[in-house]
Amino acid sequence: MNRRDFLATTTTASLAIALSGCNEENRQAIDYSKHPEKKDDAIKAVHINKNKKTVIKLATSWPASFPIMGTNVEKFAQRIKDISSGSLEIKLYPKNTLVPALEVFDACSSGQIDAFHSGPYYWKGKNSAFSLFSGIPFGFTAEEINSWMLFGGGMELWRELYAKYNLHPFVGGNTNIQMGGWFRKPIQSLADMQGLKMRIPGLGGEVFAKMGVNPILLPAGEIYTSLERGVIDATEWVGPALDLIMGFYKVAPYYYAGWHEPGSILELTFNKYSFQKLAYEQQLMIEMASSELNSNMTHEFHFENIMALQKFKELKVQLLQLPKDVTDAGKKALGEVISELSQKNEDFKRVYASIENHLKLSKEWSDTSLKYFLNER
Repeated sequence: MNRRDFLATTTTASLAIALSGCNEENRQAIDYSKHPEKKDDAIKAVHINKNKKTVIKLATSWPASFPIMGTNVEKFAQRIKDISSGSLEIKLYPKNTLVPALEVFDACSSGQIDAFHSGPYYWKGKNSAFSLFSGIPFGFTAEEINSWMLFGGGMELWRELYAKYNLHPFVGGNTNIQMGGWFRKPIQSLADMQGLKMRIPGLGGEVFAKMGVNPILLPAGEIYTSLERGVIDATEWVGPALDLIMGFYKVAPYYYAGWHEPGSILELTFNKYSFQKLAYEQQLMIEMASSELNSNMTHEFHFENIMALQKFKELKVQLLQLPKDVTDAGKKALGEVISELSQKNEDFKRVYASIENHLKLSKEWSDTSLKYFLNER
């Protein structure tokens, strides 16, 4: 047996011991975080559900086998199947096969599906605070937002607000720092941003709107054609790896570095009641596999981006930076957006206060350590 097989075998064996089933009482909708005393009963048997199959319907906002985002969700589903010995199956429905790409939130909230994979900023129309859980312009890097989510109180706030919609979220990946986007014409000053039609979601879109841009929300499949036909003048998407696949360089040759999404979280979100009905061992499997999903996607994005950047250099793509007056205007606009949304929405104000406190501490540490190192390197 080689080392990989040994690790796989021992991991499965360890899970079989550590992750346990529930008696008949525990199979009901129990929230173990609120009833810790139930855990003792829940761990008395091992794989009580081994001969009983549970199927979870999970819809995504991405096409089938979409690189990195879609493929990592597929790996998550396979991991769940493997560690549950087939007793728990995640049945995937890529965008538009069961639910339209941007309707997965409502479908999961109503119980039409059990879970979905998407991005929290798509739902800011329901609650502006939701956009903060994806990330903010000039804000958290991937490492920093994971730190806030997992240890700084972000996850508790997120689950509290999502619970009002019958939802229970997990961190489901991170795009890492995103590029500023593709433009049909060069941006030489803030004046060139005025009236620009640009596909850009979330808080970034609101900041750009303050700068004179007309932000437009489009699903992935419509972006290239809209850019090619001049329906939009520019688009941000993700980063070199996925942007290369989308082929934006063929119709918008000016590629800018960005600050609007320095580390954007993706979500793996469950219908709260569907999740609570799962056996305790199954809930733990999902928790563990989602953590792996988050880690793998974050690091795969980094790897694929550094490889794709070399390809862009070979294609002679113009790699540019936004002018200083554009960046300065962006910082000013962000302050205005935060102030306005905080006044309108107490949830937004409360979540942003948590972010601001964590970011202040994180920036101090990063300036002391990472900034010094990168400058010296």
